[in-house]
Amino acid sequence: MTIDLFLAAIVLLCLVAVAWPFLFYPLILRLLPSRPEHPVSTAPSSASLLFCAYNEAAAMPEKLANLATLKRLHPSLEILAFDDGSTDGTGDLIAAQGDLVTLVRGPGRSGKAHGMKQLAARAAGDVLIFTDANVLLDEEAIGRLLARYADPDVGGVLGSLHYVGADESATASIGSLYWRIEERLKDEESRTGNVLGADGSIFSIRKPLYPTFPDGVLDDLTVSMAVIFAGKRLVKARDVIARERLVTARQDEYRRKVRIAARSWHTHGHLRPQLRRMAAIDRFKYASRKIVRWFGGVFILIGAAAAGALAMRLSPVLYMSGAIAVGLVIWIGVRAKSGPFAALVDVLIAYAATLQGVARAMTGRTVTVWNPAKSR
Repeated sequence: MTIDLFLAAIVLLCLVAVAWPFLFYPLILRLLPSRPEHPVSTAPSSASLLFCAYNEAAAMPEKLANLATLKRLHPSLEILAFDDGSTDGTGDLIAAQGDLVTLVRGPGRSGKAHGMKQLAARAAGDVLIFTDANVLLDEEAIGRLLARYADPDVGGVLGSLHYVGADESATASIGSLYWRIEERLKDEESRTGNVLGADGSIFSIRKPLYPTFPDGVLDDLTVSMAVIFAGKRLVKARDVIARERLVTARQDEYRRKVRIAARSWHTHGHLRPQLRRMAAIDRFKYASRKIVRWFGGVFILIGAAAAGALAMRLSPVLYMSGAIAVGLVIWIGVRAKSGPFAALVDVLIAYAATLQGVARAMTGRTVTVWNPAKSR
C-alpha cells in the first residue's frame, strides 16, 4: 500500500468513526428484531419523585407549580428534593410549599450523586422517578411511566426529553438537533432490548434495584445501568414527556459538556467490571453510543492531520487552499450567531469539550458538583 492510499484509508476510517454513532449505528439498530414487552401484572401504585437543586430559584416557581399539578393528579405521589447548599433561596422556596415536597438540606456542596442517594434512602415508593430541578413533566407523564411496569421484566423506564428554545442561538439549535437524534437512538435501543443509560431529565427504576455507588460518579448513568446489570429491561416510553430549556451560550454548553464527559468516563471506569458481563448486543450498543462518541475528537484530529498530509503530497497549492478555506469557515462560524458555519463550529466545540472532559478524567480528575447554566 502506498503512502497516499494509507493516508486516504485513515481519513476514511476516521470519517466512519465520527459518523458511526449518528449514521451507521442507527442503521444497524433498524435491522435488529423487536423485543416486545409483556404486560401481565398490575403496575406499581406507589412512586417517589426525586430531584436535586442548586441555585435554581429562577426555575422554582414554574417547577413547583408543575409538581403541584402532578400531585393533584396522583395524590399518592411522594415528592422529595435535595438542596445542595443553594445561596439564592432555592431551599426556602421549596420549604414554603409545605406538604407538597419533602425537603432535605445538604450541609453544603456535596453534589447530585450524594443528594440523590440521600433521597432514595428516604423514599417510600415502589418506583423511584428521577428528574432535574429545571425540568417540567407533562401531566400524563407519571401515569404513563408507571403503566410500563406492568411487565415484570421491566426494571427501569426512561421518558422523552423535549427541548425548548432551539431557535434562540446556533448552540441551542445544534443542541436540539443532537438531542432529537439521541431520542431516536434510544427509541430504537428500547425496541430491540435495552437502552444503554439514561440522562437525569426523566427516568425511573424499581426501588430494589437502586445500587450503591461513590459520590464522584454520574448517578444517572450508574443508577440506570444497574437495571441492566440486574437482568431487567431498561426501556423508553415515548409518551412520557419532560421539557427543558436549552443552553444558548457556547461557554455554558462547553463547560457542561466537559463536566458530563469527565464524570461519564469516571463512571465508565467504576462500571467496567459489570459492563464486561453484559450480553454481547448490549456491549455493542454501549460501545457505539458512548465510547465511540467520547473519542470523536481524536478521530477528527487524526483525520484532519491525515487529510492535510495527503493534500500536501498531492499538491502544496491544494494543501494551502484547503487550510485557508477551513480557517475561513471556522473564523466565520466563531463570529456568526446562526447559520451552517456557526453550527459547524458548535459541533467542533462539542467534540473538543467531550475530549477535554475524558482526558481530564483519565488523569484522575472529575467533577462532583455542578452549577446551573446562566444562559438557560
